[in-house]
Amino acid sequence: MISCFNYNGALLNTANENRPLNADALSVLRHTFGFNSFRSLQGDIIERVIAGEDNFVLMPTGGGKSLCYQIPALVRPGVAIIVSPLISLMQDQVQALKANGVAAEFYNSSLSSNDAKRVLAQLHNNELNLLYVAPERLMTEGFLARLDEIDIALFAIDEAHCVSQWGHDFRPEYLSMGKLKSLYPSVPIIALTATADKQTRNDILQRLGLQHAAVHIASFNRPNIRYTVLEKQKPFNQLSHFLKQYQDQAGIIYCLSRKRVEELSAKLQKAGFSALPYHAGLPAEQRQKNQDAFRRDEVNIMVATVAFGMGIDKPNVRFVVHYDLPKNIEGYYQETGRAGRDGLPAEALLLYGLGDTILVKALIENNQNPEQKRVELHKLNCMTAFAEALTCRRRVLLNYFNEQLADNCGNCDICLNPPETYDATVHAQKALSCVYRLNQRFGVSYVIDVLRGKDNERIKHLAHDTLSTYGIGKDLSQEEWHSLFRQLIHLGLLEQDIAHYSILLLGNEAKEVLRNERQLILAKPRFKAMAPKKTTKKSATEHLDYDHELFERLRQLRKSFAQKLSVPPFVIFSDASLMHMAADKPKTVEEFLAVHGVGQKKLENFGEDFLKAIAD
Repeated sequence: MISCFNYNGALLNTANENRPLNADALSVLRHTFGFNSFRSLQGDIIERVIAGEDNFVLMPTGGGKSLCYQIPALVRPGVAIIVSPLISLMQDQVQALKANGVAAEFYNSSLSSNDAKRVLAQLHNNELNLLYVAPERLMTEGFLARLDEIDIALFAIDEAHCVSQWGHDFRPEYLSMGKLKSLYPSVPIIALTATADKQTRNDILQRLGLQHAAVHIASFNRPNIRYTVLEKQKPFNQLSHFLKQYQDQAGIIYCLSRKRVEELSAKLQKAGFSALPYHAGLPAEQRQKNQDAFRRDEVNIMVATVAFGMGIDKPNVRFVVHYDLPKNIEGYYQETGRAGRDGLPAEALLLYGLGDTILVKALIENNQNPEQKRVELHKLNCMTAFAEALTCRRRVLLNYFNEQLADNCGNCDICLNPPETYDATVHAQKALSCVYRLNQRFGVSYVIDVLRGKDNERIKHLAHDTLSTYGIGKDLSQEEWHSLFRQLIHLGLLEQDIAHYSILLLGNEAKEVLRNERQLILAKPRFKAMAPKKTTKKSATEHLDYDHELFERLRQLRKSFAQKLSVPPFVIFSDASLMHMAADKPKTVEEFLAVHGVGQKKLENFGEDFLKAIAD
């Protein structure tokens, strides 16, 4: 976990014991949301928002971002305005809040005329704690005029990476929100995202006028997710074999094109799997119907393009498969993060073929903006490097987001089936030395050309054939050097400067290798991906000692309530809550309230029936 900083990099005090937690915030956490304690960073962020400070929060999916603005919204006077890019995200959040007894609504194009009038009446009558709106609706003159008439508790900008052109999901409608700080200087703003590299983070802060905000960066590590990459060889057979490990469990399969989604969904259905398609080309009514079926556990697998998923607050997704190569690591990380939001074991499988890279690159080349095209190609190269990595995949992921993992994770295909290693200290010294002698002004391919003594006009013109490092790497092939450079980048010994054409820069620890103070053991190149060794793998519901029969009974009871109330089952209780009930078997109201995720409102609505089911 990285500590809290302001925009200029000054370390801020994040020790919760030095800022006593607001008693009201703790009460809301316990009685409304049913949790006993805050997760990492949550307490400090909530305290700062309640105190009226601006905050930027970078926290992984499932890390508890929503509570960082939902609790202050219930403590501060007025209504909290939550900016959200997707209708489905708003619906999930509002349903979950209402189930906890919170006065929340959304205001978007999905509402009928009467419902829209009702929501606006509630807003003006000060009857709401939170109102979710889309950015394009928020920034209209008419809506801003409405806000001038009410007391605003805070602005929360969710999926804040959408404001940055460096981000992986830039949305022009987000740009206008840079006016919020000047329009409402006394209202605290909290911007939140699960995915943003250093360049994107700085861009978000500048565009939203949050230069004085506290910046909170939680660890990107999701240890419950196992990362696996397989070389594509009869991909449907590979997928079918994988899915058989997750019978009757929820998962998402991402494809690059609408056509692939339709074809794969049909093949899975024919093979007997419970699957439905989702992409932007389907009629809106059909998309909504399929999405609702997935959210309500009526279908197990959603085969989708990246149009599906952002903000889908379904905690029991046990696996995410990328049938095709994602365009960038940010998208891959965000999409895999939709697995295991409940903290239980989950798996992320990527099927990678070299043809995928060519296809994605062709799509990027269609971009008419040269600068945007350059950024996207750099991000694609990073994604390809991850797929071809020979070092712990979790370390590669975390390093991309400027976070170092001290040891290998033990829960990815590389760790479970490690490649052969060798002492690469001398080769690493050659590589780092060449980067240094080239004044840290060139990219990977050019440095390799110099190392291998390539005879071309550019090298001669720049007189780099006279350097001491020219030709000292002829003993390795171009592919072997690429593998070594990827590993040096993954380990943080080298950095790629995306803002300056991906030139290589020496990392902070490079001097230790150059001075022979550190031995470097790296992986030998493995040009064919290998399946992980078979391991005895427990199912997602076997990590707790609980009554499995009772758990299934509670699931059925939850489903009956969900159908009656027309909400997804997880809105009633999460799988984790049901497991704790089946393990602890609470007998009294007090014991039931102590169950993870059980608040006062859920006790009132469901406690009697669940206690009876447990007693029976």
